[in-house]
Amino acid sequence: QNSMVLSAAIFITLIGLIIYLHFVKIDQESLLVIGSLGIQVTSSYASGKESTTFIEMGQVKDVVINEAVHMQKVIYYLCILLQDPGDPQGVSEVVPLFQSSKPRLDCLIEVYKSCQEILEQRKTAPQ
Repeated sequence: QNSMVLSAAIFITLIGLIIYLHFVKIDQESLLVIGSLGIQVTSSYASGKESTTFIEMGQVKDVVINEAVHMQKVIYYLCILLQDPGDPQGVSEVVPLFQSSKPRLDCLIEVYKSCQEILEQRKTAPQ
């Protein structure tokens, strides 16, 4: 009886670990910005599975560094502000980036500057 309970507990633990590695544990996050097309966000999980999200450049209003207070600590994260179709000055959605990797502020600043350069080129380019 005890060995059966122990075997069931081990089996459930292994299933839980496999589910965690496949759906939760993100190994790597990447951001690809192409001024004429859009922004691609890719998350690679520990199991090898990849999740990709594409945001058309026409939807992007801006890219910003946001800050939040979490457990007596200030954390910084990069966000994409999506344009509200009904209100050109409004923001319809905020898409946070690099939530799992949580890069330091100096790394976020480098990515932010690169994104801003591409966004500025898009604004100044003839339509």
